[in-house]
Amino acid sequence: MPEAEAGMRAKQMPEASESLFTTLDVVIIAILVGGIGYYFLNKRKQERDNAAKRTYSIQPSITTLQSSTETSFITKLNSSGRSLVVFYGSQTGTGEEFAGRLAKEGIRYRMKGMVADPEECDMEELVNLKTIPNSLAVFCLATYGEGDPTDNAMEFFEWLKSGDADLTGLNYAVFGLGNKTYEHYNEVAIYVDKRMEELGATRVYELGLGDDDANIEEDFIMWKDKFWPAVCDYFGIESFGEEVSMRQYRLEEFVDDLPDRIFTGEMARLHSLKNQRPPYDAKNPFLSKVLVNRELHKNGDRSCMHIEFDIEGSKMRYEAGDHLAVYPVNNTELVEKLGELTGKDLNTVFCLINTDEDSSKKHPFPSPCSYRTALTHYLDITSHPRTHVLKELIEYCSDPEDKEKLKLLSSISTEGKALYQKWVIDDCRNIVHILEDIPSCKPALDHLCELLPRLQPRYYSISSSPKLYPDSVHITAVVVEYETPTGRTNKGVATTWLKQKIPKEGEEPYIVPIFIRKSQFRLPSKTQTPIIMIGPGTGFAPFRGFIQERNVAKESGKPVGDTILYFGCRKKSEDFIYQEELEMYEKSGLLKMHLAFSRDQPEKIYVSHLLEKNADELWNVIKEDNNKSGGNLYICGDAKSMANDVRNIILRIIQEKGGMTEQQASTFLKKMETQKRLSSDVWS
Repeated sequence: MPEAEAGMRAKQMPEASESLFTTLDVVIIAILVGGIGYYFLNKRKQERDNAAKRTYSIQPSITTLQSSTETSFITKLNSSGRSLVVFYGSQTGTGEEFAGRLAKEGIRYRMKGMVADPEECDMEELVNLKTIPNSLAVFCLATYGEGDPTDNAMEFFEWLKSGDADLTGLNYAVFGLGNKTYEHYNEVAIYVDKRMEELGATRVYELGLGDDDANIEEDFIMWKDKFWPAVCDYFGIESFGEEVSMRQYRLEEFVDDLPDRIFTGEMARLHSLKNQRPPYDAKNPFLSKVLVNRELHKNGDRSCMHIEFDIEGSKMRYEAGDHLAVYPVNNTELVEKLGELTGKDLNTVFCLINTDEDSSKKHPFPSPCSYRTALTHYLDITSHPRTHVLKELIEYCSDPEDKEKLKLLSSISTEGKALYQKWVIDDCRNIVHILEDIPSCKPALDHLCELLPRLQPRYYSISSSPKLYPDSVHITAVVVEYETPTGRTNKGVATTWLKQKIPKEGEEPYIVPIFIRKSQFRLPSKTQTPIIMIGPGTGFAPFRGFIQERNVAKESGKPVGDTILYFGCRKKSEDFIYQEELEMYEKSGLLKMHLAFSRDQPEKIYVSHLLEKNADELWNVIKEDNNKSGGNLYICGDAKSMANDVRNIILRIIQEKGGMTEQQASTFLKKMETQKRLSSDVWS
């Protein structure tokens, strides 16, 4: 009841029945009625507010509110006269970058394009894309982990897998991003390409597969240079004009009148690094104190750190086998050097604004911010620049020879590709080195900020168990530092930064932005299940957590199965990490170790040699007896050589000890993977 109306009725009541109510009665009744009216009025207001909260969500690096109705990509395409939508599944930003380049090139073929994140779209609308004339959906999808879709493509992948939508009339193409050193090479893209066809969609051009272990940039360029002619043939259209360099973002700089909101390194929400509130994730990392940072190597010229982060009060939970993500910052010297090479005052506050007003991505990174903040927190300035970046640098060269060199480096000719491989990849040049070695190239820093990829978090296998350390999370990391063929010293972004963060008593604690990423790398649910862990070097990291957890179970009186570790390093006296801990667990009867110190004797001995030597033990753990499944097998470490070698040895052991053919052994191994009895946590 409106408050004013309640008051009117209260005033009229004594006139109608004066003999029944005293003045005090009337006042009490008026207060009661007014209170009830206010309650219902306020309740309605709260309901409207809650409805509004459900309808709107804050988008990262965008200061305006975005309505949930904007998840309709069909509406966006129709309202902006577009027919091309490029979806991306990206974990490190490369898939998103490729999607942006395809959408941008569409203009040359009379196909105005739009980049879309499947996580922010109603992907069931794919069934209606055919209502837009000459429409085309392209998918740039990375495969992550053990054949998994990236986080932002997970929901779309599951919908495609479990649904039975009729995609008849939908035109599509798929480009996959993978790495051949991993067993599940480009599995997501291969599945999506096949599944789309099964659901009735029409493949406009063949599946493209990019290999990050070789040259994924070259793979992408070779694919798209054949993709566009196929699109032209299919839709009966022609390319008009040569490729023109077009800026995707326009620059706005603030000199005198600074904006009220300036980002200083936040991933999404302004001031989130000062005013912390859970839940913590990739867009809202937790600022953790470094509790411990100690050296694990005893001798030698290499460094391996054991670091413990405080998570008490964060409400973050982890399990042994999960990953810890660390947001690093770029080296100050490199940042300052870029400012010098481009002749820019790094304190200048600027903003890059998307020229496509319909795009959901208004800025390439949180803006506005200073150039120093962008180069320190948001941009990758240490990786090898891709050829499209080099192509954009040509216009900034004043020396004709420098122009010709960049033209060749960015071309797809045999000579150009060979030069790019030698001069950029093999010589380990980053953007700073390239500008130093091509002195007449003076690019606009804002254009570089548009071109360079985002600085990504670094992921580390967690080397602790929450059963033993519920309020802290540990990582084990080798410091990356090496000399390049050009005589420069390249340093790892995260490990070099973390190495300096050694806590000292009486001083302010060092703070690091972190978040937990869940993994499928898990101990068996039953503690009595035997396990074999294969992890040379820092590949041992997650197994430290596994062993801690099994020891907690053992000390609490639970039955614990065989716990067997294969560990290898160069020399026992140098890089046998966590030696004292492991020997303690071995002495207690929990752990059995097989150790390979490759350089402690004339002939090199590796973990793979020990596996062959102990073939009977391995088979006895993993074999199936009387329909009972065997134990679990875990592999962690380098994907390129170690993981493949180990897998091949295991296949041979299954063949020989299990009396199987090669095909039967392969099927047995696949079954172990399906049952989660064989798990890998590898990197290249």
